[in-house]
Amino acid sequence: MAGRLGLVGFRVGHLRSPAPLGPGLASSWSAYGHLLRPNETSRIPIRSNYKQVNPGDPSMAWKDMTDRGAERMFFVEICRGLGLTLAHLFKEPATINYPFEKGPLSPRFRGEHALRRYPSGEERCIACKLCEAICPAQAITIEAEERTDGSRRTTRYDIDMTKCIYCGFCQEACPVDAIVEGPNFEFSTETHEELMYNKEKLLNNGDKWEAEIAANLQADYLYR
Repeated sequence: MAGRLGLVGFRVGHLRSPAPLGPGLASSWSAYGHLLRPNETSRIPIRSNYKQVNPGDPSMAWKDMTDRGAERMFFVEICRGLGLTLAHLFKEPATINYPFEKGPLSPRFRGEHALRRYPSGEERCIACKLCEAICPAQAITIEAEERTDGSRRTTRYDIDMTKCIYCGFCQEACPVDAIVEGPNFEFSTETHEELMYNKEKLLNNGDKWEAEIAANLQADYLYR
């Protein structure tokens, strides 16, 4: 019992030596060796398989010396840059001559807004005001009145293009595909007032881009 207490005292105190073990525990001393802290006689052996990390002395061979000199003068990097330039010199250019050439646009491209008409010339908008309600930028203002036949039509349809974020929510919310974002992206102006679109301006945009708008809607109808 004294031997066991001495062993426990060594493990807990870390500074006291273990008490002598009894005859019955002397043979099991090696079983507790992994629990003892290392002392001067049980140090961790030094590993001998470490590799040298720092480079050795540079080679003084003529080839190695010239290679190092060329690298120091950036000659290798200059040749690589010239080789890359020559490789791209004979490839087909990826740029286009804008504005005389224009790249293709996705059917889902969101450009300048437009109000569409039916083939009969009647405007599609039914003044449900869903586009005005869903617009996160509050850029749409609609006023409507009832007609003699009981239907509603807009008397005012304004879009502040300086507020619009071109999210496409108005186009998605419209039940009759009246308000759309067409393929035109070249509508910069010189004054702020020119970006205040009214109903007449939007209908003119729809008449101008109707063929392209209809083709885009047809190409994307499976995903709408």
